[in-house]
This record gives sequence, C-alpha cells and structure tokens, in this order.
Amino acid sequence: MELTQLWFILVAFFFVGYFVLDGFDFGVGMALPLLSRDDTDRRVVINTIGPVWDLNETWVIVAGAVLFAAFPEWYASLFSGMYLPLLLILLALIARGVSFEFRHQRKHAGWKRAFDRMIIVGSLAPAFLWGLIFTGVVQGLPMTADHDVRAGFTDIVNPYTVLGGVTLTLLCLVHGAVFIALKTDGAIRTRARRLAAGVGAPAAAAAVGLLVWTLLEHRDAALAGPALVVGVLAALALVGGLAANLVGREGLAFTGLAVTTAAAISTLFLVLFPTVLPSTSGVGTLTIDNASSTDYTLGVMLWVAAFTTPLVIGYQIWTYWVFRRRLTREHIASAAH
Repeated sequence: MELTQLWFILVAFFFVGYFVLDGFDFGVGMALPLLSRDDTDRRVVINTIGPVWDLNETWVIVAGAVLFAAFPEWYASLFSGMYLPLLLILLALIARGVSFEFRHQRKHAGWKRAFDRMIIVGSLAPAFLWGLIFTGVVQGLPMTADHDVRAGFTDIVNPYTVLGGVTLTLLCLVHGAVFIALKTDGAIRTRARRLAAGVGAPAAAAAVGLLVWTLLEHRDAALAGPALVVGVLAALALVGGLAANLVGREGLAFTGLAVTTAAAISTLFLVLFPTVLPSTSGVGTLTIDNASSTDYTLGVMLWVAAFTTPLVIGYQIWTYWVFRRRLTREHIASAAH
C-alpha cells in the first residue's frame, strides 16, 4: 500500500472517530430542551458528557492537523472554499465550550438560560454544517487549474448538501438521546428512549435517502462496490440500534448508532477515493497524489502516528471507564449540598 493511500485511510479514521464521539455530544446538546423539565434535569443531561466532551472534541483538532500535514493542497482548497461554514462551526464550538464551563458559575436563572441556548445552538449548528461540508466535498466544488476554489452560495447550499446536513443532525440527535438513556436513570432515561424512538424514523428516512443519492451519483467510483456494502451496513446498524432502543438495550442501541455514523461517514470517503476534492469545473480536481506531501514527510509522520494514536485511544477508553456510572437527579441534588 502506498503512503498516500495509507494517509487517506488515517484522515478518514480520525474524522470518523470525531463524528462518532462528538456526534453524540452534539445530540446531547440538542436534546437539552426536549428532555429537561427543570434546572436539575438540565444539569443531569449536561453532566452526561461533562467529563468527556472536550476529549471528544480533540479528535477534530487531530483530524485537521493530519489533513494539513498529509494533504496540504486538500486542506488549503477545502478551508478556502468552505471558509464561512467552517468559521461558523468554530464559533459555535467556542460558544458551546464556554457554556459548559460558565453555566454553573452563577445561580441566576437568566444567566443559565442564556448559556443553555448557547449549548443548544452550539450543538445544532456544527452538526448541520459538518453534514453540509462533507456532502459538499463529495459533490465537488468549482476550481481553477491551480486548485483555487471559486464556489458560490448554491455550490455549497443545495438540495444534496442540505439533505446531508439534516441527516447528520438527526443521526446526532438520535445518538445523543440514546447516550442519555445509557447514562441516566429514572424519568430522564424514559424520555430519552422515547425521543430516540420518535426521531429514529425521520433519521432513517433521511439517511437512506442520502446514501441512495450518493451511491447513484458515484456508481462509477473506484470503490463503488465497497461503498455500497458499507452503506448497507450503516442502514442495518441504524435499524438494529433503533430496535435495541425500543426494548431498553441502551448499550446495544448506542453501539448500533455508533456503527451507523462510522459507516455513513466511511461511505462518503469511499466514494471519493482516490479523489479528495472533485472539481465541477473540469479542471483542478485534487487526488491523493497531487494533494499530498512528500513521501519523506508522510513516512516520518507515520512513525509519529503509530506511537501517539494508541495512546489517544487508550486514554479515551480509560476516561469512559472511569465515568461509566449512570446519573440521576439524586446525584445532582446531593452534589448541591
């Protein structure tokens, strides 16, 4: 396997990890007003991701760094062409992080409500915009022969990319609701399972529609066959996860939604390969060959990745194990005293 192919896989791996982990974080934030009846409920919901949200978000930093180092031309064209949605994502993530840290600093109801809104918007906006961006990359952008993106509003926002944004948003919401059900007990757990079941049907419809549209548009892709297999896996995992949620098997439901997200994002990478950013102008298409760094750079970075990636994964597993217990309203009440 060539180094460029291996690094394409690593870029996909880190983005898949990000969407699986921070995806249910987004869902928890979006579910905040749907599951909470009072401030104690809101604290329970927020505390389900309190110890892990910043660790989950680290994956996008690593993914961006890997993309910059391994495929600088891809990074430059993507960030210039998608500058506005990426800037909005950054601002939303900042607002969300600030809210987690400052919400509890004062007991004033208005203060908390303001930060709650920031959590909701800071979760909803990135989920939708990431779906918009990734489907926009798969669809392609107008570029010059020098790989300069010349994209207008309709090149980024159109029916296909909007469907991508809606699909990722709904999948994150379902995944977040299942995670809340897995991490809580009592009335919030029941409401979370009910929310996941209610949003599950439109999420499945949107996901199937997006996958079918994507596979039909890229039926001549080099990896169209594997993409079809992984796309079917995403659909089956979603059905299995929703079924597990209905019978109260939150662990299986969470795993099913994680596989769904991972397989759906992997399908997008599979239909791209060996292209990394298609050009709709007929010139300037970026591939793993003309967008990559030198073999020497890729080789050195491979040793770094081989050492650091297991440490990141190990620390992530350890953190989730430490904070594995369920939360209840009683835990919040006792902590307040």
